[in-house]
Amino acid sequence: MSNFIVRKAAVLGAGVMGAQIAAHFANAEVPVVLFDLPAREGDPNGIVRRAIDALKKLEPSPLATKDRVDYIDAANYSQHLDQLRDCDLIIEAIAERTEWKDDLYRQIAPFVSPAAIVASNTSGLSIKRLSEGLPEALRSRFCGIHFFNPPRYMPLVELISTNATNLALLDDLEGWLVSRLGKGIVRARDTPNFVANRVGVFSMLAVMHHTQRLGLGFDVVDSLTGPIIGRPKSATYRTADVVGLDTLAHVVKTMQDTLPTDPWHGYFGVPAWLTALIGQGALGQKTRCGIFRKDGRAIKVLDLTLQAYRDSAAHIDPSVLAILKNRDPAGKFAQLRASEHPQAQFLWAIFRDIFHYAAYHLADIADNARDLDFAMRWGFGWSEGPFESWQAAGWLAIAEAVRADINAGRAMSQAALPAWVFGRVAQEGVHGAQGSYSASADAYRPRSTLPVYQRQIFPEQLLGENTIAGSTVWENDGVRMWTLPQIDAGIAIVSVKTRNHTLGRDVIVGLQEAVARAEADYQGLVLWHEAPFAFGANLKEVTEAIAAGDFDLLERYVGEFQNASMCLKYAKVPVIAAVQGMALGGGCEFIMHATKRVIALESYIGLVEAGVGLIPAGGGCKEFAIRAAQQAARTAGNDPFEFIQPVFMTIAMATVSKSGAQARELGFAVDTDRIVFNAHELLYVALREARALAEAGYYPRLSPRAIKVAGRTGIANCVMLLANMKEGGMISAHDYAVAKAAATALCGGDIETGSLVDEQWLLTVERKLFVELLKNPKTQQRIQHLLETGKPLRN
Repeated sequence: MSNFIVRKAAVLGAGVMGAQIAAHFANAEVPVVLFDLPAREGDPNGIVRRAIDALKKLEPSPLATKDRVDYIDAANYSQHLDQLRDCDLIIEAIAERTEWKDDLYRQIAPFVSPAAIVASNTSGLSIKRLSEGLPEALRSRFCGIHFFNPPRYMPLVELISTNATNLALLDDLEGWLVSRLGKGIVRARDTPNFVANRVGVFSMLAVMHHTQRLGLGFDVVDSLTGPIIGRPKSATYRTADVVGLDTLAHVVKTMQDTLPTDPWHGYFGVPAWLTALIGQGALGQKTRCGIFRKDGRAIKVLDLTLQAYRDSAAHIDPSVLAILKNRDPAGKFAQLRASEHPQAQFLWAIFRDIFHYAAYHLADIADNARDLDFAMRWGFGWSEGPFESWQAAGWLAIAEAVRADINAGRAMSQAALPAWVFGRVAQEGVHGAQGSYSASADAYRPRSTLPVYQRQIFPEQLLGENTIAGSTVWENDGVRMWTLPQIDAGIAIVSVKTRNHTLGRDVIVGLQEAVARAEADYQGLVLWHEAPFAFGANLKEVTEAIAAGDFDLLERYVGEFQNASMCLKYAKVPVIAAVQGMALGGGCEFIMHATKRVIALESYIGLVEAGVGLIPAGGGCKEFAIRAAQQAARTAGNDPFEFIQPVFMTIAMATVSKSGAQARELGFAVDTDRIVFNAHELLYVALREARALAEAGYYPRLSPRAIKVAGRTGIANCVMLLANMKEGGMISAHDYAVAKAAATALCGGDIETGSLVDEQWLLTVERKLFVELLKNPKTQQRIQHLLETGKPLRN
């Protein structure tokens, strides 16, 4: 791989996108200078400072940890352009006005270092045209780099080159964006709105057209175009509100102005009602009023018939819902097309028109079908791209149905489907083992061979693509132990197989067996599977034992859980936990006991047992007690309570980290653990970490024998922290009891302060307290409520 890195970056423009791009660079530990115009009054950097302050308040947070904001420096164009000389990457993210961008480029050109990359975050303006605003010497280092909002969470970045762009430099930039920032890259053509916005905005326009044609309510349409068809929860009209109705109108205007010959051009305009909302200043989420409006806790929706807002009450007709639950895509689409219900007609129409549009324009806007499908997945949050959905439903049958609708005048455009739709793709599929179809080349394009993609052992797959399976070594109903001989035959992998990766008895026994086999036959073990990492113990098994009154069985079950944790901790070979997504309760405890952790940035880790009226008992409290004693031993006071207090509140409040980086702050990981921004690299990095430790002569750590605990004084101090919360009604009496049990476990039990205990003592305290709480009816109510509703009960 290239040694290309970005040591320092600059973002020009402190608007919503610019500030959040800067935040994500800071997340990746890249210092960034954020520029904007000088303020007319007061602090010249006032505009940028306000933007930085706003980052701290946004939810979901653009910052992986609060301290990341310290790596964003405020600057203005009048005073600080000299700071650009130290920047390896400069991203312009100002308003979509070509003349404004030209003027800014003229200002910055004298300060750009000879090796720096200059890029525009434009969402659709011509990159070739923008490059003409730069001196000729900079044009080889200029490109489009289009992030999607919000930049931390949306994977897509579209890279757009010009004829002058240095393609080797673009390859380096792609590799860096993929690995360092965790992005999915699509090399877009320099056409209006590029790939994702071109198709995604057309999709929204098609939804608006058919909404009006069939007289459906905006709330009904959002219920039809959300998760039930594999789209985000924000669906269509809520997405418009989030994006900003004025921003949406601007993007549509770009299509209207720059695509005069597009066969769908007549639809490139916003409806009158949307223009009226914009005129009234109702721009969506940023003005708290748009297509939807929140009144207290009630969600109101604009009703065009009433010309007023009403309560949102979306309803999918049962007959349509039954069709959507059909797991056979071919049957589903056939039923939607045949149905006379307006909701079914609407759904068939929006799919038909997006299939038609994507096929017609594929040759013009994307190199191949894979790029277009990934653009929609990564940029708009679709679970499947349009070509994937089409192929799943039977390529030729859908093609014939779309053609019939075009010929009958039912489609939005009379443009014919391109000939390639009925050619080799009809037999071989648009995606397959040979690659994805390119309409412009009439050939199948394999995936990129850039070195960065070798780090993705299991890259995100499209329907029809093949993937490696690995070689199974051993498995039971809970786990599978396997290897990847082509990567490293000496490191074994163990993956949990249960639904949501819950940790029932089969998993607990299976993990212990996997460790034993790894110790006998391998040099390391990696605990990895796709997200979620684990949702904790199998509560169904627990409730069955409670119903039978078999608390001795439950204590043995907890003991086995603890044994599994200790197997991970004291294995003769390094055990690496590769973590992505939710890792809660027992899953978090297993992570804490691994030799080392490799954690995806978007990981949400926590000991959440308090939510069901329990405490961590898989060794979580024990581990924190040990760490507190070790940290205290390095201080003058040698008092473990100083380190227990923050951990106690984390457990009592069932706090979950909002990023992998924050998991280190909360103590679920340590500073030497790796944070990986691209989750598809997790397994690769974990295997390398295991191999490195093995080659360095790994030896299991010794169990601490004399652990100084906070004891009764520590418990009393913890309880004092809860007193005001209980009196103020912030926690219930049972919350208080659970938190006190957590304090007791963390402080080593109801024993003399400063007592020296061993690890097994701490495990026994945890286990006994856990089982006592299981006997409490209020805890049993919480567990049952969570199983029945999926929501916590505060009793």
